[in-house]
Formats: sequence, structure tokens, C-alpha cells
Amino acid sequence: MNDIKVAIADDHKLFRKGVILSLRSYSNIKFVLEADDGDELIEKIPEFEPDVILCDLKMPKKDGIDTTKIISKKFPNIRVIILTMYEDERFVGHLMDCGAAGYLLKNTDPSEIKKAITDVMRTGFYLNPFVNKVLIKKKYSKQKFNPTLTSEIVLSEREKEVLTLVCMEFTASEIAGKMDISARTVEAIKDRLMERFGVKNSVGLVFYAMKNSLID
Repeated sequence: MNDIKVAIADDHKLFRKGVILSLRSYSNIKFVLEADDGDELIEKIPEFEPDVILCDLKMPKKDGIDTTKIISKKFPNIRVIILTMYEDERFVGHLMDCGAAGYLLKNTDPSEIKKAITDVMRTGFYLNPFVNKVLIKKKYSKQKFNPTLTSEIVLSEREKEVLTLVCMEFTASEIAGKMDISARTVEAIKDRLMERFGVKNSVGLVFYAMKNSLID
């Protein structure tokens, strides 16, 4: 396969650099463009002509949802792979409807990101087990989900359960026992929520959850 020109759009520079570094060993993948948001990405596409775009969802100015819609219309030959922390099945279906060629979580192994990039170039899409489950269930089409990242906080069922138990003052090991998952997984979910909400500890998670009515 010829070299694949890749762009990445994410407002966290350290994350962008980490992704680029993690894929450096794959000689046929060439990063040609970095962008902080959708507006910058769309503006620079004609100059750098990427084949594949790794795109975050929540970005300033123009988020990944609107960016994907515009790219699919203006640049139909470019494949957009969503790379995000939003582990919500409804987002997957909605983004695929918007023209995304794949949907990956930010904790995805670099080897899978590489496979997603090469697969979308070869077949036009990448279907991992997470995406397959959503498409089989077709749950998103029944709900007519139309997310707006700037005004709605969407949690997966697992994230909401962890957050609820944190608010009930259970420790990570206790939560792990109740949910039948590892304590390491619990800590990873908590870390992801703290990053999303901009808080530094469990107390911050509790206050944020109460303030925004995230738990029942």
C-alpha cells in the first residue's frame, strides 16, 4: 500500500503528539496535518490533502460532529475516523450516519488505530466490536439521537454507574466488586471522567455530578 497521509484534529496538543509518536513505527502512515479544532482542520485540508483524518468530538469553535458532516460533503474521498473519549453507543450510530468511517476510543491500542487507518483506505470503513454491536442493535435509529456536545453531558451506562457509586463514597476496589470489573478499570473510568469534567479528584467528581444532575 502507498503512503497514507493522515491528519489529526484534537485540542489537546499532548494527546495529538502522543498519537503521532505511537504510530511512528508504521512507515506507510505519514502525518501531514495537525489542527486544534474543526475550523482549522477544514481550512487546511486543501493545502495538505490528507487521505484519513483522526478527529476528536469535543473541540472548540467547531466540534467533531459538525466537522464530520462538512468533510463528508465537501471532501467525500477523505475518510474520517472518530477518536474520542465518548463511550456512548448513541454517538457511534449518529457519527456513522454523519459520514464517519470508524469510531475509536482514546484508550485504543496504537496497533488498532493503524488497522483502522489502513482498513478505511482499503474498504472505506472500519468496524470494530464496539461499532458492530451498535449497528446490529440499531438502537440509535430508534432514539433519533441528535447530540450537541456543547450543551449535553452524555455518559455511558458504565460511566454513570461508576459515578453514582463514587458519589455514594465507595472506594475503587468496592466499586470493582459491585460491578464485577477490575479496580484498574474503575480508576481508568474515573480518570476519564475527571479529564472530561475538568476536576482533580473524587470530591470534584461528586460536586460536578450534583451540580449538573448527572446521577439519579
